[in-house]
Amino acid sequence: MVGKIVPANYLERLFRELYAGRMTQQAMLDRLIRDFDRERFARICQSTLEGLAKKELNLSAILGRTAEAKERRLVPEVVEEFFVQAAPIVGLPTPKGRDGIYTVGRLPRHLQLVGERLEPRFGPLGREYRRITFDKKRLAEDPTLEWVTPGHPLFEAVREEAWERVQADLRRGGVFYDLNRSAPSRLEVYAASIADGRGNTLHRQLFVVEIASPGSMRLRQPTVFLDLIPAKAQTAVDPPIPSNPQEVERFLLEKGLGSLLQQVRQQRQKELDTIARHVEVSLLTLIDRQQRQAAELLQRQQRGEDVALALSEAERRLDELNARLERRRQEIERERQLTIADLTHIGSALVLPHPERQNFAPMVRDEEVERLAMEEAMRYERERGWIPHDVSAEDRGFDILSRNPERASVRFIEVKGRAGVGPVVLTPNEYKTAERLRNDYWLYVVFDCATTPRLLPIPDPVRLSWQPVVQIEYYQIAPEQIPTEEQR
Repeated sequence: MVGKIVPANYLERLFRELYAGRMTQQAMLDRLIRDFDRERFARICQSTLEGLAKKELNLSAILGRTAEAKERRLVPEVVEEFFVQAAPIVGLPTPKGRDGIYTVGRLPRHLQLVGERLEPRFGPLGREYRRITFDKKRLAEDPTLEWVTPGHPLFEAVREEAWERVQADLRRGGVFYDLNRSAPSRLEVYAASIADGRGNTLHRQLFVVEIASPGSMRLRQPTVFLDLIPAKAQTAVDPPIPSNPQEVERFLLEKGLGSLLQQVRQQRQKELDTIARHVEVSLLTLIDRQQRQAAELLQRQQRGEDVALALSEAERRLDELNARLERRRQEIERERQLTIADLTHIGSALVLPHPERQNFAPMVRDEEVERLAMEEAMRYERERGWIPHDVSAEDRGFDILSRNPERASVRFIEVKGRAGVGPVVLTPNEYKTAERLRNDYWLYVVFDCATTPRLLPIPDPVRLSWQPVVQIEYYQIAPEQIPTEEQR
């Protein structure tokens, strides 16, 4: 691909200039950028994608996995926020930080014991951490920093200790408020694993079941909690909606775990087919080579040469390779047998209508207005030649996942409708998702839904001047601050 985009002799000449000291690295990069033909690169990428599609690969599936990877990527800000909030829970002084660099200091003894327990999985935990960062990019500026991220012994020790300390709270459950809710409901949180026939855990996932009334259940994403407001400790509540664990688990098996198992099974089968082919090719090649060596030694023995020891070793090695091939075949077959390994209840939550709901009437979701806004946004995307999918019921922090296969592009679109013209609010989940996805996240504001809908598409809405509404933990922007098409 590099040779198609940049001529090889051109690169060689630049590298010679660099190594000879007649050009700096920055100067070389500047020349590459200056002489880079973007249109040619776009044509090469497009032809490559078409070539892949012609080879019976599902291009839309590839784009779907790319979109999913973007949506689920764990950005440094998320890791940083978790660590800073979890530190005081685990008995660690709140890290003192500035510009993304933190000082943790000496770790307490109980956290060191957790690190010793986790050492076989994540490596040794240090006794003291002076300067850490959660953003890998900062290492280029200061290589003395320690990069803390999931998998780092410090992060994992804090996460494990936090998990153990909140077990009593999880068993007790919690009470939350929801601004857009007019009736109470109950949320049951479960964790489930998928394991293969060898006992290896392949996938573990959280599930949330919402019970609006006895017998009325639906699946929710765990991100639903990001848009809920914790109630005060002294809040008095009516008797909670009853929950039958057997019915909830049966519902979860039918509506959630079955599709997860099927999804993991399909992906695993493809992986194992590839592994099986490589196992067969590699081991059969070794067996064939060993058979030829044994046959040669047998011929030499028949000619009277003393090769009994070498022949015995060759036959032993051949038996070992055949046994290894058969063992790997059996292991692969067991790895194809996937089952739901466990279903564990994590905790419960009661969700109530916000007691000051009437005071925030302009921020309360109007279902009819939102429906009209969604229709306008979907129409707008189709007219642009994109393929929109309505995911508004999945608690993903956006309403529409829109794809353009020709450009290999994806938009994550949050739709906000207003009957006339008024302030626009984002929930914490929507705002955090926008922060995480940045330029891939779009806000479609639809004004005048009650008359003639007027859509304003806004890329990277986090860059605007949002004001947090502390009482309900939402983010608000005035209509006059929303840029028009000309202002963008």
